[in-house]
Formats: sequence, C-alpha cells, structure tokens
Amino acid sequence: MVSIVWLDNVADPQWFPDPRLAMRDPNGLLAAGGELTPERIIAAYHRGIFPWYSEGEPVLWWSPDPRAVLLPDELDISRSLRKTLKQRPFTVRSDTAFRRVMGECAAPRAGQSGTWITEDVLDAYCRLHDMGIAHSIECWQDDQLVGGLYGIALGKVFFGESMFSRRADASKVALVYLTAQLTRWDYGLIDCQVSSAHLRSLGARDIPRDIFLNMLNHWVREPGQPNCAWRFDDDIDAAALGYQKRRVVPGNLG
Repeated sequence: MVSIVWLDNVADPQWFPDPRLAMRDPNGLLAAGGELTPERIIAAYHRGIFPWYSEGEPVLWWSPDPRAVLLPDELDISRSLRKTLKQRPFTVRSDTAFRRVMGECAAPRAGQSGTWITEDVLDAYCRLHDMGIAHSIECWQDDQLVGGLYGIALGKVFFGESMFSRRADASKVALVYLTAQLTRWDYGLIDCQVSSAHLRSLGARDIPRDIFLNMLNHWVREPGQPNCAWRFDDDIDAAALGYQKRRVVPGNLG
C-alpha cells in the first residue's frame, strides 16, 4: 500500500518526495501538510507539484499523471473566438486586480459545493503576487471585471491556476492575450495541471508525467521575465488577433 509523506515532519521547507512516487488513486496525491509559505510553494512548482485541497483539510500536494499542458504555439482559436477578438469587447490588462481575480475564481460554480481557493490559498498567492511571481490577466468591460485568469511564472513556464468568466469568452480572451505575450517572451510551456473539456477546446492536451517533468526541467531553468508586475506590449491587441496555430508534428512536444 502506497502512503504519502507528511511534510510537517520534514525540516527542510524546500524538500518534496519525487513526484513519480505519487499515488495512482487518487491520481497524483504525493504529500500532505506543511505551510503555504512562498518558499515551499515555489519549490513545489519547480518540481511539477502543486497544492490543491478543500477547507478543513491539511494542505495536499499533487503531481498527476498524465499532465495537462498547453504549448504556447499550439493555442487553438475557434472561429467564434476569433470573431470575439475582432470585436474587441474587453479591455485586457495584467496585474491590476490580482486579489479580485482570485476572489472571482473562488466564487461558487454550477455543480460545485465549495472551492479549493481557501483564505489561506488566497493569502499565499497574493504574497507571491507581491513578490512579482504570481500574475493575473484581466478582462474589463465598462470598468467591470468580467473575466480573467491567474497563475505563477517561473523561468519560462507559466503555471495556470484558475480562470473565470462573467461574459461570454472573457476567460478565453484572457488566455489568448497571455499566450500572445508569452510567445513574444519565448516562453515554452503553460502548465494546465488537470485536463478539462474547456482547456482541450483551446489546444491543451495530456502528456505523460515523465515527459512533462523533462520539459519542465528544461524551461524552468531558462531566464524568464524579472519578478515584477507584468505589462502587455503596446501592440498586443494586434498580436492576439493575428495569432496563428502552428502546424503540429505528431509526437512533437517541443
């Protein structure tokens, strides 16, 4: 029987077990316990591990197999989404309302009884935002925040955490703008953690964890943007609208 490691008993806040030792059922559960300090969270993401738990539970750390990823040059923009982009219904900004974006992502959703974005998680990721490591992409309409996403950037990897929409296509538009900017910055990997129909419709796919860890080990070591608030390039509207999906060679994972 596989057992998980209890991190409260580990002295080094940067230590984690090998993610390949994660449980198969539930898929990816690797460790429990430990505080959500910036040091521990950053160490986890460097190793392909992320926290995910519900209110009243200890912190649970995961590394599922397979892993959902989106390569920046494989973003799939549908005809309807491209039409929305041409209409420019939103003003898209970055890092102007991080806590609000997280709060919207934490709001109850249809078919869900709770949220994993607890107050502890909110505070922890806001600390990372203050450090210039966690970032939000926001869609605004008539000065109202109507959609967006947030995640963590390490090296040339963006670890997507959650997204929300209060208007049709708002979160998708946020992802298009993010991907266009990451492409400009030569980022190589967007980690989506766990697959969903929504993510697959945008070009995300599942890959074996071993391949993901190899890709992560390469791209997280590449020098990315400085730790500071992100700002879009002045011409990012045109870049997002002109985005074209690369022809993908079967089996090519970059």
